[in-house]
This record gives sequence, structure tokens and C-alpha cells, in this order.
Amino acid sequence: MISGNAVAQVKKQVQALSKIKGEKPRNVIFILTDDHRYDFMGFTGRVPWLKTPNLDKLYAEGAWFKNAFVTTSLCSPSRASILTGAYSHVHTIVDNNAPEPPNLTYFPEYLQKAGYQTGFFGKWHMGDDDDHPRPGFNQWESFRGQGVYYNPTLNINGKRVTYGDSTYITDLLTEHALGWLKKRDKSKPFFLYLSHKAVHAPMQPAKRHRGLYKNLPYTLPSTFYQTQTDAYKKLGWPEWVKQQRYSWHGVDYLYHTHQPIEELVRDYCETLLAVDESVGAVMDYLKQEGLDQNTLVIYMGDNGFSFGEHGLIDKRHFYEESVKVPFLARCPELFKGGQAISKMIQNVDVAPTILQVAGLQKPATMPGNSIIPLLKGDSTKWRDKIFYEYYWEYDFPMTPVIYGVRTDRFKYIRNQGVWDTNELYDLEKDPAESVNLIDRPEYEQTVKQLANDLYDWLEKTGGMQIPLKRTVKHPWGDYRHPYND
Repeated sequence: MISGNAVAQVKKQVQALSKIKGEKPRNVIFILTDDHRYDFMGFTGRVPWLKTPNLDKLYAEGAWFKNAFVTTSLCSPSRASILTGAYSHVHTIVDNNAPEPPNLTYFPEYLQKAGYQTGFFGKWHMGDDDDHPRPGFNQWESFRGQGVYYNPTLNINGKRVTYGDSTYITDLLTEHALGWLKKRDKSKPFFLYLSHKAVHAPMQPAKRHRGLYKNLPYTLPSTFYQTQTDAYKKLGWPEWVKQQRYSWHGVDYLYHTHQPIEELVRDYCETLLAVDESVGAVMDYLKQEGLDQNTLVIYMGDNGFSFGEHGLIDKRHFYEESVKVPFLARCPELFKGGQAISKMIQNVDVAPTILQVAGLQKPATMPGNSIIPLLKGDSTKWRDKIFYEYYWEYDFPMTPVIYGVRTDRFKYIRNQGVWDTNELYDLEKDPAESVNLIDRPEYEQTVKQLANDLYDWLEKTGGMQIPLKRTVKHPWGDYRHPYND
């Protein structure tokens, strides 16, 4: 096994990318949050009492992608896809434990090669718990693994610094990121990657936000109760979904507690408030510096989060609330504000987008595309389907290997390696994904077409083998078999 430091030493030489004629390099700020689901923003109205004024403003002055998805709904694989522009079966970071392979190139390395100054602030957690500086960044400030909300230790360019006095991680990362921007070389373009720990569980709001949403109601989703009884069988749901209800990722034993889901939602929303303030602070800085018109700002979640849909919490599965993420973009010089775009985008589109804005042609190895044409109103050559993959984890055996494909109307889910049913949902008629149509004769051709589309994608991209990772430990997410090795 190669250590994190060894990875940095054996990385391949990064080649300069070809420049796009007539495209001037712009400043870019990429803000990533953890586990932020797509509809938990004030302007969506999903949670009537949730207030996110700065995210709302980002949408009003920019664009909201209503159908933004990750290729794998899990922290490390999704972050790796963002940074490499590759699918999980290509970069092979398929869980939250294995170290990243030595052959990966992160897109900020191309930016550096093109003369950008780059800074990373926050949660890396891509493949292992090591916080050492990674290639591609002139300024590095990160922490081990998931990190902590209060009194964190940051690895700042190779030196660890511990903070006390109830220092709150969201505020600290924002302060340091802005401090770096203020001291930057103003003769060079910059790329800032601000990667928040929030709103990952166990959620801990900033002290100033604790209790703001106390006792406020949360409307349970329409698919919350079916696995309490046998109602799920008549709907055709997989048995593993029923079994997961009482587990680490189920509503009846969430994170191995009996915490009411309404309380979890309130903690989550209170924790999100500091993130919204962080976005506001970044935007205020840009305005003060006269950079707010020509800087591309992207806000995104690394994966979604279930709050009771199908009796589940957390992520990993291919249901909408797990795989769909918030995605906001703003750059008044490039595109108009107030746009709600319905075309499907994915996390593999982030790197090609930022490279284009930097005036660089994306590498041929990146399967995603720049979203700039969509922001400018051109969707003529855009995709009509997205693909999904999730690989079984030793710590969380409740969720099987999952492959899937989604079009504007249908979603096909293939549950791999379990004695169970696959799934088909008509998203136009059934947006809650409540009725599985997989065994309906009238949908037989639809199922065959989508299954073939899925295998065509896997074959074309080298995904017909599961990247197996060495795991020898006690699984901490499996309460039924805690002493397995």
C-alpha cells in the first residue's frame, strides 16, 4: 500500500493543456459543502422556515441547476470525481478509506501550470485520513478525515496548528481563505477551493445558531412509512431497503441512536447557517475588490442526503435526494442571473467547466463537459442521460453495489450482488419514486434499453470490473456483526 506522502512523490509530470483561443483566464472560486441535499435552500421552499439569504442571492444573480447529480453518492468518490473529472471506476477511489492512487492528476495542477495561484482550504477526505499537502495547490490548509466542528487542527502547508477557544471550523476556513485572497499576487489569476466540513453528521451548529430552529416542524416525506409494514412489497421496493430501516442509515436506528428525525433535520439546518454566512462573506469580499462581475463562483454539495425518504437517511443509494445536489453558479460577465436550468449535469463536469473558464482545453480523458454553454443558453449538444455507480462498503454492508441510469423521465436501478429486485421509476408521474415498475410488461422495452445503455457506458469507460480495496478491520457501521474481520 502506498502512503499519502509517497503518492505525492511518485506523481506523473503534468503536461500543459492547450489554450482556448480568445478565452481570457478568469478567477474562480469553488465552494463545496458536505452532504448538502439539493432542495434544502431557502428559495426552494422545501423547508419553509430554513433561511439561506446568501445562497438565495447567488441564485438570483446567477443560475441554479435543478438537476445536478453526483456519479457516486459518497464523500471520497464524489470528491475524487470533482478533482479528476473521472468516474469512480476510473479513479478507483470507491470508498472513504483507501488512499488515492499515485497516477491521479487533479485539475488544479493544470491551473498551476497555466500560471494560476491556487489555494485549498478545508476537507479533503479523498481516499484516506491523511491531511498532508496534495499537488495542485500553492496554499494548503486541511485536516484529517472528517475533521471536527470545534477546536480543529489544520495542516497548513505541512505544519499542524491547533485552534482553541471554541473555534468553529466553518468560520475558520472562511477567514483563512479570505486572508489568502487578500495577500495574493494580484498580477496572477487565482483559483480558490473552499471545502467545508459542514453539514456532515454528527451536525454541530455554530454557537450563535444553536436553537434557532428549535421545535420547528418537519414534514415527513410520502415514502417514510411504507417499510414500517409490508406496504413496501406492494410497491415493489427491494427487500434491502426494508432491512435498512433499522440500521445506521435507517430512520428507526439512525447512526445507531433513536434520535427523532425531526431533530436531525433541525441540527442540519442550523449547521447550514454558518455555510450560508461563509458564502456571503466571500461574495462581499469580491464586491469590495471589484471582482464580483468577472469571477466565476460555483457552490456545490459533494452528495445529497435522505431525511426519511424510503425510510432511509444519509446517502449512497440512487434515489433523488441522495444523488442530487445543490449547484449554483454566478459570473455576470459570462451569463445572466436568475436562471433555473433543468438540463442534467454531474460532478465530472466541474473540472472541464473551470478549465474552460481558465482558457484551457480539457484533457481527452475527462468524460464530462463544460456547463458554460448551458449558462449561455445553448443546450443543443447536451447529454440526455446520466449514469451512477456505488460500490459496496465493508463498514456499511446494508447497501449493495448499485448501478443506475437516469433520463429526464425514467430511472433504472440495478442492485448488484443481492437476491433482490431491480427498480424502474417514472419520474414524471412519480417524482417520489414510490412505485417500482420493473415487472410491468408495458415497460419491458424501456428496461431493456436502459440496461443496455448502462452496460454500454460501463464497457466504453472501462467499468466492467469492480475496484476491490483491501479492508482488514472490525466494521463499525454493522451492529449485527461487530467482530467481523
